Amino acid sequence: MDNSLRGRIAVITGGTRGVGAGIAAAFAEAGAEVVVCARRAPEVRLPGTEFRPLDLRDPDAVRAFFADLPRLDVLVNNAGGTPYRRLTDAGPERHARVVELNLVAPLTASLAAYEQLRRACGSIVMIGSVSGARPSPGSAAYGAAKAGLEHLARSMAVEWAPEIRVNTLVVGMVRTELSHLHYGDESGVATVAGTVPLGRLAEPSDVGEAAVFLASPAAAYITGASLLVHGGGERPAFLDAATAPKES
Repeated sequence: MDNSLRGRIAVITGGTRGVGAGIAAAFAEAGAEVVVCARRAPEVRLPGTEFRPLDLRDPDAVRAFFADLPRLDVLVNNAGGTPYRRLTDAGPERHARVVELNLVAPLTASLAAYEQLRRACGSIVMIGSVSGARPSPGSAAYGAAKAGLEHLARSMAVEWAPEIRVNTLVVGMVRTELSHLHYGDESGVATVAGTVPLGRLAEPSDVGEAAVFLASPAAAYITGASLLVHGGGERPAFLDAATAPKES
């Protein structure tokens, strides 16, 4: 398969740490010229990447950012996230900001990048989440936004074909520098990892390599698709609760 992105220019939003940094590193390794954008500069510059500051919630700044690029072949809408927050623990304004960052901002960036991507017959990769396909207590607004993002990508894929391909990576649990905020200490991470059929959390590089594939010539006939990157998903709770004899 041809996964080379040599000579391509790729923008990775939120590409300064965690999953975004893993994606940026994978694109650089595949030969792309990588521009990462976020509100704050990375503590350590990733080799083979260029950082440009950008607040994705400012439409004028987003349009100016993409207009300043000499060319654009790939846009990875990775920026997003949410703190743990039950619905009744905050007002609608806080939940709306989560939806804005995880759904409206990718739409804003995609629209700003449209003309550049159309001229290059380029590709958009949305970074979705398994939270968009299952109940997400404590991150309901985030899950709703990710569900909307996957639907948005499928609609974009139809409207913008054949010039622009649009796909989604549906990502499960990932080990990052912030894993302790979600899963606790190392023993907690290990316990959570045990619920994944492959026996471990994803690494940012796992997500990065999948994103490179969707953006590469090897995926030239893939658009409107959702690729699951979740290690087999989550072990169904009923298997542990059932009293019937287990298979050895």
